[in-house]
Amino acid sequence: MDVGNRITEYAKRAGSRDQYKPPGKAQRERLSRGVGHLLDGDFETAEKLLDSVGLRITGLTDTASGRRYDEVAAREPGRSAGWGRLYLNADTALRWSVQVPHPVADRDTETLGARLLESAPGGALVIAGAHREAGRGDSADVAHRTDSAFHAIVGELQERGVPGAQLHGFARKSTRPHDAVLSTGAALTAPEEATVLADFMENRGLRVCRGWSDQCPLEGITNAQGRSAKRHGATFVHVELAPRARGDGEDAAVALRALSRLLAGWAGAGR
Repeated sequence: MDVGNRITEYAKRAGSRDQYKPPGKAQRERLSRGVGHLLDGDFETAEKLLDSVGLRITGLTDTASGRRYDEVAAREPGRSAGWGRLYLNADTALRWSVQVPHPVADRDTETLGARLLESAPGGALVIAGAHREAGRGDSADVAHRTDSAFHAIVGELQERGVPGAQLHGFARKSTRPHDAVLSTGAALTAPEEATVLADFMENRGLRVCRGWSDQCPLEGITNAQGRSAKRHGATFVHVELAPRARGDGEDAAVALRALSRLLAGWAGAGR
């Protein structure tokens, strides 16, 4: 099975903009607990809790890499299918996460997320299941909401100190002469690995704005997961990429390599 294709095919469903309804508080709590038990290796309890909110755990093996993953996804089409999915590397302990809150809306972030999941061991991919404009008001904009399955899962990871990179995309404008805007969300300082990430991108031709030392647009200060990371003391890197730094092409290859190095460093630090 090509796990990357499975992820991107699921993400494409967000393009339909089907009506989105967030999970209730009790459902989010069971989801969070279910993910926690899965991370602890208590598969039976995890399965029961996730089943109670319409989700199931499926074991997958990627044909190319041989890596095994646990997929947490809706049992069938319906309300919970729009809540998103979680992919966990089942071969090693969890070391890092990549988060894709706006699949399709932020074009190619879903593809980049899938590629990054495959780039280093010990990872998790949390991907939203609805277009950011699918719900009433901003209810489907999970990067700025705490009442989503996406936030419940990310919060469970952050409570365990798992560092994460959240992927966004912005349209090219004359007022945004950058290829990448890097920040740490609500935090005012940056860990060394964020500085190394920025240096790597700049040294290979990308124009980078550093939110911790420059005045940048799109710094993610109001990002819900960034604020949660600050409360939990977990590392959070908010990554905004211009169109040419996503998808294919030389700039996109640089961004992919830079982020892969970031995740590999997190994977190695947890050994």
